[in-house]
Amino acid sequence: MSSSGGVARRGRPGHSLDSLLAVAVALFNERGYEATSMEELAGRLGITKSAIYHHVPSKVELLRLAVDRALDALFAVTEEPGATTGPAIDRLEHVVRRSVRVLAAELPSVTLLLRLRGNSAVERAALQRRRDFDRLVTGLVRDALEQGDVRPDVDPAVLSRLLFGTVNSLTEWYRPEGDLAPEVLADALVATTFSGLRAAP
Repeated sequence: MSSSGGVARRGRPGHSLDSLLAVAVALFNERGYEATSMEELAGRLGITKSAIYHHVPSKVELLRLAVDRALDALFAVTEEPGATTGPAIDRLEHVVRRSVRVLAAELPSVTLLLRLRGNSAVERAALQRRRDFDRLVTGLVRDALEQGDVRPDVDPAVLSRLLFGTVNSLTEWYRPEGDLAPEVLADALVATTFSGLRAAP
C-alpha cells in the first residue's frame, strides 16, 4: 500500500468497514433489519450510499458480516482446549463462561443474531449455525450426564436450552460499559445455573 493510504481511503476517510458495520448493527437493532434502509444508514454515517457500496455490495452483506462475527466467535470457543479436553462438565462450563465473554465483547452482533426470524437466505443460514451450536452444547450436556455429573431427571436438550436461554437473556440488560465485568458476570451465571444442573452428590 502506498504512503497515501490507498486502501484506507476507500469511501469517506474515517469510515472503515468495521466502523460502518458497527453503525449498521446499531441501526438494525434500533429499527429492525427489514425497516432499515441504506438511505437511513448513509444518513446516520454522514456519507452517501455510494460510499457505503465501496465497502459492501448490499444491506444483506452487512447483515451477513454482523451475524457471522457473532457466530464465528461462538464456534471458536468450542475449539479451545478448555472445550475439547477434560471431563464434559468442565468443558461445558468453559463454553458457558467463554460464551458470556463473547456476548459481552460482541453484544450488538449477538443481539442482532438472536432477533433473526429466517426471512432471508442469510438469516436461515445463521439460524442453522445457531442450531449446530445448540447441538454441540447438548452433546456436552449428554456426555456429562453419561459421566454422572449432570442430573438425570431432565432431558439434556432441555438443560441445554435453559442454560443458553439464561446466557442469551443477558442481551436484554447487560451493558459492557457498566460496572459489572464479564468475568464476574460469568462467575455469577455459572454459580447459579450449574448448581441446578449438576447431579446430586
